[in-house]
Amino acid sequence: MTDQILAAGALANRVAHTIHGIVSAVDPVNHAVKVLIQPENVESGWISDAAWAQSGDIRISCPSCVGTHVVLQPIEGDGEHLAVVGIVYDAVVLPPASPATGRVAQPGEILIMAGCGAPPIGANGPGTASASAPWWHLTRSGVFSGAGNARSALTTTGMTWSVGEISMTLTSAGLSISGGGITSSGDVVGQSHSLSTHVHALGQAETGTAIG
Repeated sequence: MTDQILAAGALANRVAHTIHGIVSAVDPVNHAVKVLIQPENVESGWISDAAWAQSGDIRISCPSCVGTHVVLQPIEGDGEHLAVVGIVYDAVVLPPASPATGRVAQPGEILIMAGCGAPPIGANGPGTASASAPWWHLTRSGVFSGAGNARSALTTTGMTWSVGEISMTLTSAGLSISGGGITSSGDVVGQSHSLSTHVHALGQAETGTAIG
């Protein structure tokens, strides 16, 4: 069992420098966490979780999960006043593979994936991953995203959307849909011709409008 007094003394008397920690509690409202400071495993008080935060006109909030391996920076060299300034992958929690490319994000890319499963806590294993969770991948060749069996791709040649076996592609050549039909609650007009109200000439007469 860890001697908390000796551990606290060792922490207080050493020169403050960048250290590692494991998140032990999360306050998402205040974007704060408690961490188990390594290697002593002493729990901190509530500290700022600044690794993935932006509080200006554009605001970004991505609270760390319990069990996340983080980098701690002492404020003004004070070892008792820390802030989370980075997140670390390790031998247990590895970078995710992109559904778009089948590999981890490469230099010059950004990959965001939800539902990867929370980091393991103590003797417990990692959380259950969700294959249907959303993801977003920015690469040099395009922007790709998806959730479940729905996907979209934006490239220099056009845009593609797909849900299951149905896909729609928009390029400079036009719009194409494959694998399914089109249903509209309103009129469809092509080159000024209405699909629902147009008529056809039949000799000197005209047919009625489209029905059914």
